[in-house]
Amino acid sequence: MSDKVSDYYYELPRELIAQRPAKRRDEARLLVVPEVGQFGHHTIRDLASLVSPGDLLVVNESKVLPARLNGQKTTGAQAEVLLLKRSGSGEDPALWEALVRPGRKLRAGHVVEIGTELSVEILEVLPSGNRLVRLKSDLDIETAIERNGSMPLPPYIDREIEPFDRDRYQTVYARTGGSVAAPTAGLHFTNDLLEEFETKGIKRTAITLHVGLGTFRPVNTEHPSGHSMHVERYFIPDSAIEAVERTKMDGGRVWAIGTTAVRALESAARDDGSLRPGWSQTDLFIWPPYNFRVVDGLLTNFHLPRSTLIMLVAALGGYDRTMAAYAEAVRERYLFYSYGDAMLVMPSCG
Repeated sequence: MSDKVSDYYYELPRELIAQRPAKRRDEARLLVVPEVGQFGHHTIRDLASLVSPGDLLVVNESKVLPARLNGQKTTGAQAEVLLLKRSGSGEDPALWEALVRPGRKLRAGHVVEIGTELSVEILEVLPSGNRLVRLKSDLDIETAIERNGSMPLPPYIDREIEPFDRDRYQTVYARTGGSVAAPTAGLHFTNDLLEEFETKGIKRTAITLHVGLGTFRPVNTEHPSGHSMHVERYFIPDSAIEAVERTKMDGGRVWAIGTTAVRALESAARDDGSLRPGWSQTDLFIWPPYNFRVVDGLLTNFHLPRSTLIMLVAALGGYDRTMAAYAEAVRERYLFYSYGDAMLVMPSCG
């Protein structure tokens, strides 16, 4: 175990940062991390044989919005608005917190014309330097964003956005719009694989956590407790609560598909492991040691050094085991980050 952020650093050759997804979603490689013993080398297609009948997969069905809006100021100069998250409670779909470029020239009262269907009014400069903006359109706001925006690919994908990103930077089960970054573990699932889970008696339920850009932010303090965690909105439906309770009662294991599913489930968990339903917000930061109340196993992509996400994985898989798994992944030339390969953290045998 380690409580120093610097201990979560690892060297990653630049060529191992995936710039494009695998040709097929389920062709991505899968590093299996048991509690003890040798690591396993598989592909996502093997997942149904690695999870047991009666187990439950919890997926995040948040939908990535094409949140990068390019347009013009009234002067004709180019401008960009990157939507970050809905403002406040999120009840007004037109109010967003956003990053803007050029920042110094887009003050309160300015308007960016994205196209004939959509404009963005700058309402306020926030203390963070971000902007509070209002989207204006005769269309439904989400429809206007879908028609006029482009996918907000992560900064480490060093290329122009291509048409396939609209499909591949989205899970096949995405339903509720609100994320500006993909819950990447779920990008590997195909409809055929989901059917195979069902055929083999592996259950699935869904929660929603809208992923923000804060998920990419490194921790710049030397102890995790000094880090200011980003806030994300999540929703736990009654159906997910019933599925988790039934699985636990029947002796099955709960698998989180991605760290976002972990954060939602553990944020909603009471001390006895029962879940609170409905919408809420979380700034939960999980690092070792942590007592997981709901999640038993985890499917996740490989995360940035010194990030909150690699610390979350270490809290479940153990610090030494997790860092050894990352070293193995580098040695075996796995691909990293959003469009990269995945690892399966197996549940404890204890």
